[in-house]
Amino acid sequence: MTCALAPVLALSLMGVAAPAAVAATPYDGQSLRGTALFSIKATNNAAAQQFTTSKSHLTRVSAFVASGAATGQITAQIRRIRTDGASSIANRTISLASLGGAGAGWIEFPVNVDVTPGTTYYLHLQATTTENKPIAWHGTTSAVPNSLTSWNYDRSYWGGWHADEKRLAFYAEPTGSERCGEADQCYVPSTALAARTSGLLGNGTATEAVLPTFAVGAAYVGNSNVLRLPSGRWRYVPAGARTSVVVPANDPGALAQIDASERWLAGGTIPGTTDAQRAAARRSLLSMRALLQPNGASAAAWSPAWQNSWPRDGAFVSAAFAATGHEEEAYRILQYDARTQRADGTWDARTKLDGSGPPDGRAWQLDANGWVPWATWQWYRAAPATERDSRLSALYPMVRKAADHAARSLGSNGLPPASPDYWELSTSTTNIGTAAPLLAGLNAAADLAGRRGMEADRVRWSEAAGRLSAGIARYFAPLGYQRTVDGRHGRDSAAAFMAPPFNRAPADLPAALVSTYRALLQPNGGLTPGNDPGAPWGSYAWTPSTSFFALAWAHLGDRSRADAVLGWLLSKRNGLGEFHETVNGAGNPSSVAPLGWTGALVVMALSARQGDPLPTPPLG
Repeated sequence: MTCALAPVLALSLMGVAAPAAVAATPYDGQSLRGTALFSIKATNNAAAQQFTTSKSHLTRVSAFVASGAATGQITAQIRRIRTDGASSIANRTISLASLGGAGAGWIEFPVNVDVTPGTTYYLHLQATTTENKPIAWHGTTSAVPNSLTSWNYDRSYWGGWHADEKRLAFYAEPTGSERCGEADQCYVPSTALAARTSGLLGNGTATEAVLPTFAVGAAYVGNSNVLRLPSGRWRYVPAGARTSVVVPANDPGALAQIDASERWLAGGTIPGTTDAQRAAARRSLLSMRALLQPNGASAAAWSPAWQNSWPRDGAFVSAAFAATGHEEEAYRILQYDARTQRADGTWDARTKLDGSGPPDGRAWQLDANGWVPWATWQWYRAAPATERDSRLSALYPMVRKAADHAARSLGSNGLPPASPDYWELSTSTTNIGTAAPLLAGLNAAADLAGRRGMEADRVRWSEAAGRLSAGIARYFAPLGYQRTVDGRHGRDSAAAFMAPPFNRAPADLPAALVSTYRALLQPNGGLTPGNDPGAPWGSYAWTPSTSFFALAWAHLGDRSRADAVLGWLLSKRNGLGEFHETVNGAGNPSSVAPLGWTGALVVMALSARQGDPLPTPPLG
């Protein structure tokens, strides 16, 4: 008996009765937990659930508990006599801090105790905390057939113990789907709920998100998308299936999938200078692979609003695949881009994953006309020389239409028109988030044209790149590569697009990157996309925007700055090792994970950091 329980026990030694043997069907648990039934905070409150079991030994008991308190502890006892702590045959205390603080879910208490089948016992819970926050045992107000009594100890209201018709959520010796993390969540800290998704399962044709409520206590098995659950069993999407199943550890189908993932990784390179960096690269590559659909559509993430393919995100993923030796995946994305390109050479802002068109009326974004040719060039440079020219033939019409549209879009000042960029917000004047990608794309297209002997194309796009470069130098450089040429919208992380591996860095760019980074740095250590007062970022840091600087500095040879940014990014991965889209003001990963774009950026930055930078398109 713990000291925390003593005040309750001293007041509740009443109606003591010997344990009774029962012949009815054992009542050893029920899963309904939609209502917070009883407070279990000492010293005025506790709760107990009467149960019987057919087993002779219990290794664990579980209860669904919600806590507003972040500190304190919860003690579970198995008692022979409900009101007598001295009758306890098992006693286990778990701290809220070890559970992650405030939160809710099933808590499994190891007990390892012999019991007598058919005998009545009581699972007793009580919590202690110095915080003025509720801690409650959940259950249901609905009738549970053949159930036994739930007991509420409320000294102020009942004067002691009270038998209740409500039924607490508990299990004595939970097994199979009764274990937390299988059909229902383990205890999940509230901080984890800032995320929409936490990981991915997949089999190459079907993808499934791991929700935050089922990521706690779980881990991937090796380098795969097979998940080891807290129970020790595995969850995965079998070959040919559309949804996941839970199987015993070492299931042959799951082992085959693990082996396939390991062999796929071994077919390429794993960048990084430390074990942690290489682990992050492996997980990012596997996540990008899981987000890639058979038709080449690259989902941004696996949550409804992100389950679309953005040409921008796909271009970065393609480049990362190419840089690490996964040429087939890189090429598949580019083939999808060729099929979904519009007749005028542009792309919708995003498309449904089946390629049937956009999911909504979101405004198209001109920067895709730079990103896709740049990604095509990156693929070409990395692809085997023996076959890349023939395979480029299928992509070149797409490059030509994209580059021609980009060239035609340039005004008399050499700049493209105002267009939504990766912020997906309109600007009234040209933004750097469109101009810099178009410069990279025009230089890339011109080089591809030259390699194919298409001299007229090369000259046309080289001249356009020259005009655009001059316009950027004239209008953006004096402002430190701020967001827009009118200087009214502050700094923009897209200044990093003027650096390799996109563009040859102008002489004044390193200083502009440092000043931009400082301007966008948040207290949580990451960056917002920009500091335009009208932008919707708040205190959130965005991992893609932060990664831009890791990529730029790694390619510019600024190792200390690149390592600092990479260190922050790696520190904000979740428990499954995935990168989230954002990190909130409290420093907790939020939004979706994994985000393919961030994974791609980190992989490319790690490649450069280990001395294998991506090439930069030559000046036209």
